[in-house]
Amino acid sequence: MFDIAKELIDEAKKIIVIQAENPDGDSLGSALALEEILGDLGKEVSLYCDVEIPKYLRYITGWDRVAQSFDTTADLAIIVDTTSETLIGKALSMPGVRHFLESHPVLVIDHHIETPSTLSFDHTLIVKEAVSATEVIYNIASTHGWTINQQAAENMLVGLLSDSLGLTTQNVNESAYTVAGKLVGLGAAPSIIETRRREFMKKSPEILKYKGVLIERIEYLLDGKLALIHIPWEEIQQYSDQYNPSVLVLDEMRLVEGVEIGVAIKTYPDGKLTGKLRSNSPISATVAGFFGGGGHQYAAGFRVYESLDTIIPELLTATEKALRDIENDPQTT
Repeated sequence: MFDIAKELIDEAKKIIVIQAENPDGDSLGSALALEEILGDLGKEVSLYCDVEIPKYLRYITGWDRVAQSFDTTADLAIIVDTTSETLIGKALSMPGVRHFLESHPVLVIDHHIETPSTLSFDHTLIVKEAVSATEVIYNIASTHGWTINQQAAENMLVGLLSDSLGLTTQNVNESAYTVAGKLVGLGAAPSIIETRRREFMKKSPEILKYKGVLIERIEYLLDGKLALIHIPWEEIQQYSDQYNPSVLVLDEMRLVEGVEIGVAIKTYPDGKLTGKLRSNSPISATVAGFFGGGGHQYAAGFRVYESLDTIIPELLTATEKALRDIENDPQTT
C-alpha cells in the first residue's frame, strides 16, 4: 500500500503539503511531521492552509511555518487529512492552483475511510483505517525506514492525541496505543504537549462570558437529539482572534443528556456557511457528507454556499436519516 508514496516522494525534489480550510490538531500535526520527515530525506517542503492557523492550535510547535500562499513550483503535492475538494476550495480558486494539481502528481494521505474522495483531479489516495492521519504517516515512514526525529514524533503524537481526545474515542484500538508508545520512545513527551495545550486553552474573562451567551442560544431539535448553535459573522469578527467560537461550546453540546450530535454553523459575508459536527453516535461523517463535507464518524465538517434558512431543514433531514440508518443497522446496535 505504501510503496506508491515512496515512489512519488523519491521522484520529487520540492513538495507542498496541503491542509483543508478547517485545520485541526491532526492535519497540522501531519503537515509538520511530514515537513520534518521529508526534510530529513533532503526534500524542500512548503506548508499550505486556506486559512490562518487558529490560536487554539498554536501550542503545536511550527504552526507559524504554515503559509496561505500556494507554491506552484513544487514537484509534488501531498494533501493530508481530507479527501474533500470543498475543503480546499479556496486554494483551487487561486490563479494557477487547479492547473498545478491537474498537471502534477498528488498524494492524498487520510484515515477517513467513511468519506469517499470528492477530489476531481487525478490523485494517489492512501486511506487506512486509523485513529489519525499522523498514525498513517507513522506507518508509511516506519515501513520504509525513514528517520522520525524527535520533533516529527511529537507532531505525530499531537495529531493522534488530538483526533482521539487523548486516546479515549470509540475508534481507539491496540494499534493506536502501539503507535503512541513508539512515538514516546522516539522522544515525544505527552506531558509537555498537554502542558502547552492547556496554556493555549486558557480563556479571557470576555471569552468566558461569551461562552455563556452561546450556551443560552443553543437550540435542541429532533426531540433533543440534535443540538444546534448559529454563529454570525459579527461574532466571528469579534471573538475568533481570541478563540474559535465553535470550539467553545461543541463539547458541551455533545454532552447534554439525549443529544446525539452537536452542530455549530458559522455564516460569512460572502455567502459561505460552515458546519462543525461532533457526535455521540457514529453519524458525523454521514451528515457532513450530505453537504459535500467529510470527516470521522464522530467529528466532521462541511462548507456550502446556501442560506441558513435552507440549510437547517436539510440538516434536520440528514440527521434524522443518519440516526434512523444506524438504529436499523445491527452492527451499530
